[in-house]
Amino acid sequence: MHPRSTPAPVRRDHAIGYNVGMASDRVGRRFFSLREACELLPTVKRLTAEAVRDAEVLVIQLQQTDDVDPKHESLSAELDQVVARWTKTMQEMSLKVKGLWLVDFDNGEGYYCWCYPEDGINHYHGYAEGFSGRLRIM
Repeated sequence: MHPRSTPAPVRRDHAIGYNVGMASDRVGRRFFSLREACELLPTVKRLTAEAVRDAEVLVIQLQQTDDVDPKHESLSAELDQVVARWTKTMQEMSLKVKGLWLVDFDNGEGYYCWCYPEDGINHYHGYAEGFSGRLRIM
């Protein structure tokens, strides 16, 4: 799992950003305001929860199957497909998949960050920082 820390909070108005950047950096990228990210989040949460449930069922089946059992390979492949479908779906919504059940919404200056099963988009980090560099949005 990801390390949890309690960095200093960031005010919501500072985390929103103005999508400022070089034109070449912006080509072909989707930027989200905090409001847009929050509006899309229920769909992201639903799709992620479905994928998590599917993955958990497969993990249980894998744990009950010997490694040499032919079913083990097909269950592993099916689990890989669940994760790949979820990843593709998130990418089709213009989200950056940063890990298993972890997505970022690009705001033009950094990312609003959400990780299953968090309730909302409560964190932000710059392009150079990762999950461990998240700052809480007030």
